[in-house]
Parts: sequence; structure tokens; C-alpha cells
Amino acid sequence: MRESRAGGVWIKICGITTREAALACAEAGADAVGFVFAESRRRITPGEAKRITEILPPDLEKVGVFVDAPWQEVAEIQEYLRLDVLQLHGGENPDYCALFPVKVIKAFRVASLKDLQAVEAYRDRIHACLLDSCVPGAQGGTGKVWDWGFFERLTRSGVLSVERVIVAGGLTPENVVEALRVTKPYGVDTSSGVETGGRKDLLKIRKFIENVRRWERGELAG
Repeated sequence: MRESRAGGVWIKICGITTREAALACAEAGADAVGFVFAESRRRITPGEAKRITEILPPDLEKVGVFVDAPWQEVAEIQEYLRLDVLQLHGGENPDYCALFPVKVIKAFRVASLKDLQAVEAYRDRIHACLLDSCVPGAQGGTGKVWDWGFFERLTRSGVLSVERVIVAGGLTPENVVEALRVTKPYGVDTSSGVETGGRKDLLKIRKFIENVRRWERGELAG
């Protein structure tokens, strides 16, 4: 993961399935786009993703999202698409996370301090941790918001020792500024929050990114 193209909060738009949406992310100033290779209504094949990644600017990071996939499968897709980052949403252990030649984001579902005590074991094996909503039977992309006020308690407890923290879970153009105000994270990640009728909404993508940048400039207080 690189620093933000705009020098501030790192912004990722996940669940990309079309060239149009990917280019809209790039043009609006996103730092990364995510391709889901796990079971999901946003799942994409490596071949479909290839047709999108080949037209993207080099400074837009390409993130592959996986859930408990065999390491060889992940490695092959990473090499084929030249993914910059891997995002792991399952029960992948620290040793698994250290197997790959690119940076790794490990997702953790937020419900309690106990749930996140495992983060410490990953500290030297991952580049960033992603905090997502805890919804039974779902690994992400649920559109559900978790209690951001919980973030301060997590930080104060010392549980979150990973330097880069990405906030996800139900972020929308309307609530992202409040999430930034409360958590002040390294990055934010959204998928369903910039969709209409299950498809990426280009206006929502632009508004989401615009609101993050306006907050950075002090134009939106949250």
C-alpha cells in the first residue's frame, strides 16, 4: 500500500465489477479499487478483472479480496493480475499472511475487545488491519455500521497495535465524515455504501471521495 494519492486518508472502493466504475474511482481520486474473488454477489473472475486492471492508471492500487482461499490460488491470481495488495477476510492465520510477496490487509469483524485481541499476533505479518462490521454468516460488504465510538476504547486498550487501521462497514457519502471524525483512520473502505440497486453508483463514488477530501481540508466538520 502506498500513501494516499492526495496525501491524506487512503480511500478504497471495493467490489468493482465494471470498467466504468473502476475509471470513475480513478478519476474521482480514489487510492485503490478492490476485486472480490470470494463468494459474493460482487464476485469477479480473474479474467474479468484483467480486462479492468489493464486500463487503470499505475498509481491506482489494485486490491484482491479473498476469504480462506488456498495460498497457491491467491498467489496465482496475484501474479496474473499483478495485484498490489491482498485483503484477507477469513480466518487466515499470521503465517499465512506472511506467505505473499505483496502487502496484506487483514480484516477483523468488530464486536468486542475480545474479538480483536488476535490483532497483536498479526502485527509484524500485515501492513494494515481493516475493521468491519460483525454480521453472522457474512465476511464483508454487508452495509452495516459498527459502533465507531468503540474505536477509542480499542486504541486505548493497546489491542490495535497495527500502525495502519482502515475503517469499513456501512460507510456512505453521508456518514463517512462522522466516521473520520471519530476514528481518524489511515484509510476508509466502502462497497455497498456507493451502490444503488446493487450496482456501483458513479455519483455516489464521486461524492464519497469528495466528502473525504473536503473533511481533510476542514470544510466539513462531521
